[in-house]
Amino acid sequence: MSAPPVPEPVARTIARYPAPVATRLMEIRALIFAVAARTEGVGPLTEALKWGEPAYLTEASRSGTTIRLGATRSSPDAAAVLLNCRTSLVESFRAGFADVFAFEGNRAVIMPIAGPLPQAPLILCLRAALTYRRR
Repeated sequence: MSAPPVPEPVARTIARYPAPVATRLMEIRALIFAVAARTEGVGPLTEALKWGEPAYLTEASRSGTTIRLGATRSSPDAAAVLLNCRTSLVESFRAGFADVFAFEGNRAVIMPIAGPLPQAPLILCLRAALTYRRR
């Protein structure tokens, strides 16, 4: 399944980032929808803006935690996958993927801008977030 068309408010928000960051955010967005479609029990995603950032929610199934996309203060020129800081997700991602991603606190996974998107580890991270409440 391919990602649905980008809602206008989300497209405007992503377009405000520097081109390399916006491109990477769009790659991550497509991967979020692909992982959701291939993961049993996740169901359709709701795409909206939360705190001014593109957000992906499992409202129909309530299987996961919200995934937001953006950048962080410490890495404004990098793309970030932002997660609820009250979960243990970033802590577990740091333990497994410290050699692949950078992290900010317990809320953000920083994606490299240069080179190909590290899809295999990112898929595992996204699947964990999309099914967080099922565990």
